Amino acid sequence: MSKAKWLVAALVPGFKRQPLKKLDADAPALLKLLQRWRDEAGQAGHPIKRIAIAYEAAGDGFWLARWLRVQAIEAYTIHPASVAVSREHRHAKTDRLDTELLMRAFLGWLRGEKRHCTMAAIPTMEEEDSRRPSRERERLVGEQTRLVNRIKAILARFGIRHLRLSLRQAAARLAAIRTAEGTALAHNTRAESAARPPRLLMASSPRNPSWELSIEPFSCATPLLLRVAVMR
Repeated sequence: MSKAKWLVAALVPGFKRQPLKKLDADAPALLKLLQRWRDEAGQAGHPIKRIAIAYEAAGDGFWLARWLRVQAIEAYTIHPASVAVSREHRHAKTDRLDTELLMRAFLGWLRGEKRHCTMAAIPTMEEEDSRRPSRERERLVGEQTRLVNRIKAILARFGIRHLRLSLRQAAARLAAIRTAEGTALAHNTRAESAARPPRLLMASSPRNPSWELSIEPFSCATPLLLRVAVMR
């Protein structure tokens, strides 16, 4: 789903055309639209007792599905990779084509037909919150690897290849390290290399979900690096 606009397509009994409406990314506005279509269908002699809605599972998470279920609306999240895309639609990609494709897949899934799409399980808020430590750990480990590789690339330009940045004494060794030419690191290079990667401290065994994080902030006051940080 877009963070700014939502394109809502529906199949409403009593409507000659399938309605298609673009809304701001606002849950109450979506609920109001669904209720309006239900009222119009009832006025046309087709009372609606069940409303089912689906959208692709994406970075927005599952909050909308949980909120809609509280409003007595069946809400589902579709695995994006589970929707089969025809060959002619692989190059043409628009919001309208995407909604039509999702609607066909969702209707087939509701009828119990196989190979249309699969639904992602909608976790509770507590279940989502319990996943945060492991996801944060993965993020910090990735950030640590990126920073270590960056510092190794900086030191390699001066012939320094033997320093193990994973050691706790790496910062102290950086202060006293010498280049292959026997000279100390230049001021800006030493300051940039001294930005230690985040340290991941496990309070217990890695298999135990209880752990703590300790991040040492990027502390460097050289004008060169401050300008780079502002430009980024």
